[in-house]
Amino acid sequence: MEINFRCGECPIRHRAICAYCDEPELERLDDIKSYKAYSAGETIVWAGEEAPLIGSLVSGVATLSRSLKDGRRQMVGLLLPSDFIGRPGRKVAPYDVVAANDVLICQFRVNKFNILIDDTPALERRLLDMTMDELDSAREWMLLLGRKTAREKIASVLVIFARRGAELQHSELGDGLRFEVPLTREAMADYLGLTIETVSRQFSALKKSGVIIMEDARHIRVPDYVRLLNEASDDSDGGVIA
Repeated sequence: MEINFRCGECPIRHRAICAYCDEPELERLDDIKSYKAYSAGETIVWAGEEAPLIGSLVSGVATLSRSLKDGRRQMVGLLLPSDFIGRPGRKVAPYDVVAANDVLICQFRVNKFNILIDDTPALERRLLDMTMDELDSAREWMLLLGRKTAREKIASVLVIFARRGAELQHSELGDGLRFEVPLTREAMADYLGLTIETVSRQFSALKKSGVIIMEDARHIRVPDYVRLLNEASDDSDGGVIA
């Protein structure tokens, strides 16, 4: 089945690269975009190869990772709905991008997008804002891996998922918040540098202490959102970058 949203109807419109665009600019983007679906585990981009696409995640989660010569692999980040893949003007991909679950990408023809961004200030400004957000996320990632306990790591990731889910659904963060955890326990272990057993134990501990309520394997409800922030060593003003 062919998937085709008009830009103005896109579910990630308010957070994506096109967030600042007006109607004429959206029409130009419509002319150079297409949608492509990837299955869980499928590689979207290989590190070191010419970047095959540039675009935004519409749904699903993808991982950013890098492999060393001896086969060791480090996951360095996550791409969530509305996050951008690729960089205008950069030909070689710096990281492997792999679908953690089923992913849908709104992709643009690279050459035409590079031309469009040169004469569309709204796109250029939005790309700069997204790049700054990505830098903040990278710094938070360093803190999460380097200083936080296993429990704080799990709570921090849950806060990230909660905030992004609320933003995409135009809902308020607060007590009773419900959201989906889009990663398997195994993927979360890789992402956080933990074992699967440790991830499972920390989920059980957070559940037992009443910080989270597991409605099923993937859906979580948070009775007291500030308490979850405290478990992440976060505060109510921010701190954990979504």
